[in-house]
Amino acid sequence: MRYLPGKAQQLPGNRSQLGDYQASHFLFEVSGRVATLTLNRPERKNPLTFDSYAELRDLFRALAYADDIKAIVITGAGENFCSGGDVHDIIGPLTELDMPGLLAFTRMTGDLVKAMRACPQPVIAAVDGVCAGAGAILSLAADLRYGTARSKTAFLFTRVGLAGCDMGACALLPRVIGQGRAAELLYTGRSMSGIEAERWGYFNSLHEPPDLLAAAQAMALGLAEGPTFAHGMTKKMLQQEWNMGVDEAIEAEAQAQAICMATNDFHRAYHAFVVKQRPAFEGD
Repeated sequence: MRYLPGKAQQLPGNRSQLGDYQASHFLFEVSGRVATLTLNRPERKNPLTFDSYAELRDLFRALAYADDIKAIVITGAGENFCSGGDVHDIIGPLTELDMPGLLAFTRMTGDLVKAMRACPQPVIAAVDGVCAGAGAILSLAADLRYGTARSKTAFLFTRVGLAGCDMGACALLPRVIGQGRAAELLYTGRSMSGIEAERWGYFNSLHEPPDLLAAAQAMALGLAEGPTFAHGMTKKMLQQEWNMGVDEAIEAEAQAQAICMATNDFHRAYHAFVVKQRPAFEGD
C-alpha cells in the first residue's frame, strides 16, 4: 500500500513540497523547514504496524524530493521512543506467513532504513524511554541521536529467537559504536542505558526529558538554516564511502566538493565573509 501519491505538491525539476502532508499512522508537522515525525501510540509505547512501516518508508522516499523540508526530527509520544514491531499487529501474523511473505516483510522494513539513509536531509532521533527492536533500528538509521539518561535502547531480536542482523543492524551499529560493543548488544539483546549510550558514542548528547525534543529541533533548525545542498552531499558521502577504498573516497570527495563550490551558497558565504556578515544560505 502506498500513501503519498496525490498528497505531495509536485514542482518542476522532480521536486515536491510536503509541508501540508497529512500522515495516517503517526504525527507529521513542519515548522521552519524542519519536519517533526512523532510515533503516536503512547499507550503501547509507540509500536510499529504493517501500515506505519509502509507509510514511513514511502514518506522518507518522498522526502528525498521535498525542497520545503531541510531537516527531520523523529521522536515518540509520551515518555517512550518506540517499542518495536507491535506484538499483536505484526509478530503474531508473521508466525502464520510462508517464506515468500516473510521475505517481503523483511525487505519492506529494510527499505525504510534505505529510504532514511538516502534522503538528503539530516535525520535526528530524539530518544526517551523505551527504544527497542525496530525502534532501536529507527534511531540507528538517523544521522544524529539525542537521548536521556533514562532511555533504554535494545536490539532485542535474539530475545525472540531471531538473529541480530535485522534492517542493517550488523552494518550500521559497528560503525557507530565499534565491532565489539555492537556484537555484545546484538548477541545478548540487552538494554543499553542512556549514560552508556552516550559514553559509547551512540547518543551525541543527553538531555533532561522535558528538554529533549526542543534540543533536537534546535539542532535541526540550525542545520536547516545552513548550506543544505552541502549537508545533503555530506550525508551522501558518509553513506557511500563505507564501500570505498581511501583513494576512491578522496576522488569522490574531490568531485563532491567541486560540485558544492559551484553552488550559490558557496558564493554567498564568500561575499558575506568579505563584508564580515553571517551568510544567509538558501540551499542552492
